[in-house]
Amino acid sequence: MEHLSIQLNDLPDEIIIFILRKLYNAEVLYSLIGVNKRLSTITNDSIFTSHLTLTYFSDGFHYPLPDPMVDRFCSKILHEIHHKIKWLNLESTSIQRILRATNYPNLYGLGLYDDITFTCIVKSQISSLVIDISRDKKQILSTDINKTVFTHIFTMFNNLQYLNFGPSSIWYQRISFDMPFPTITSLNLLELHICVDYFNDLLYLLDGRFNQLHTLDVNIYHIKYTHSTINSGEKLANLKCFSLYSDMRTLVYDELILPFLHRMLNLEKLDLHLKVDRHKGFINGNDLKENIINYMPRLNKFTFNIRLFNHISNKIILPSNEDIQYTFKDFKDIQVISCVDFFQEEKFRYCRIYSYPYKMKYYDNISNNFPGGLFKYVHKVSLYDEYPFEHEFFLRIEKSFLFMKELTVINAKPQKNKLYRKSMSDNKDLSIIKYPHLTDLNLIQAHDDYVEQFLVDTEMSLPNHLHLTVNYQAMKMVTENFTRNTTRINCTKLRSLHLWMACGDTKHVKDYFPHTHIFGFVND
Repeated sequence: MEHLSIQLNDLPDEIIIFILRKLYNAEVLYSLIGVNKRLSTITNDSIFTSHLTLTYFSDGFHYPLPDPMVDRFCSKILHEIHHKIKWLNLESTSIQRILRATNYPNLYGLGLYDDITFTCIVKSQISSLVIDISRDKKQILSTDINKTVFTHIFTMFNNLQYLNFGPSSIWYQRISFDMPFPTITSLNLLELHICVDYFNDLLYLLDGRFNQLHTLDVNIYHIKYTHSTINSGEKLANLKCFSLYSDMRTLVYDELILPFLHRMLNLEKLDLHLKVDRHKGFINGNDLKENIINYMPRLNKFTFNIRLFNHISNKIILPSNEDIQYTFKDFKDIQVISCVDFFQEEKFRYCRIYSYPYKMKYYDNISNNFPGGLFKYVHKVSLYDEYPFEHEFFLRIEKSFLFMKELTVINAKPQKNKLYRKSMSDNKDLSIIKYPHLTDLNLIQAHDDYVEQFLVDTEMSLPNHLHLTVNYQAMKMVTENFTRNTTRINCTKLRSLHLWMACGDTKHVKDYFPHTHIFGFVND
């Protein structure tokens, strides 16, 4: 540390701050407070002290900091910066020690992870709260427990204005307000982010119990009718910002979602992410204007990602992609992308419309009609078509999804340009495809040609530490019974391999993958 401080002391303050902002604030404070006067002054800046996370985050879970680190924070660091701390993110095993270490006169926000405890917190002082419930394999959490915690929050924090309950959006963080409904009210809550099970739970939240709410961000597991669905016609006059996300296909877009949106007459910002199964036809720009925008005269920002499924019927003639795109000609403030596919074998049509730039972390059902673009937020991608994917298509995917981590290929059609591609490869004219951030590749529902496409090193350069899921017989054929040299380089990069329907002797498989963890054989 002394050597590091000498090097840092040679740099101007602005450069030191720039470097330290790339690190976690807890690491900066733990490492540099007390080293010398100059570095202590820099690290005491509000940049590093106002918003402090005293947990270690890995694989979707929050873990406690090492005991020596917590000891130093509690005995020295927190005493020095306590008056500058405005927000604390804590986890269950160290929360008591940290909250009792000193007083926090300017603290207004808490992020609580794992087991929830409110001991030692000045309840009236907290106006912002983040609750992120994690679980290990031994824990069984239910929506009843989540409902209890949610209810308890409003009895404890009487000045709460901002609540984010379950920011990770994991299934066990959802809440369901089944009968009997809990008696929750708040005259102070202004902004709520929450995951719920059903559309009824959303209606419950907006039945007047949070009558000052101006921002609501809700993730719904399933939007459907239930026996108790009552969509009140009462206007939601105070609601200014609304975001609705649901990744389960809904059949009630026209019957439930649109009438609900019509209640938001003063809405200024709307964000919709939906999967819709609709027999009336595709949703286009005219439909959005007539059924949503015209009901919201103050709306100034509208973003959306709507994926619509329509079963093929000879009675309905659906528009082309050009027709759909034309209906957005009057959307002056945003760029809208549409993509229409007709899948004859599966007998359905698929239309996606979305505002660009695209902010979601996934992009599914990409076909050969993919319009391209840059999707820097997307980490999870799935490809599906009834026509073959050729080498050039995978190059387009490479250019569009620079940070892709998970990829699923669903295509039963053999490639048509294999011989031409092999000729190009022999002449070293073929561009090698690279997905540098890929960690999970699923080829279970892919033709053998795509297994070969990904494993032959003259066509694809796979990253290290990849997990591959693939059919055993396809893998056996492509690798020529686990002896082929041109697939060996990419196969050595696999961290783990899940072979579906694996059978027979495993020795030749393990010899080909000496450092790979292999799953799928009967005795595994």
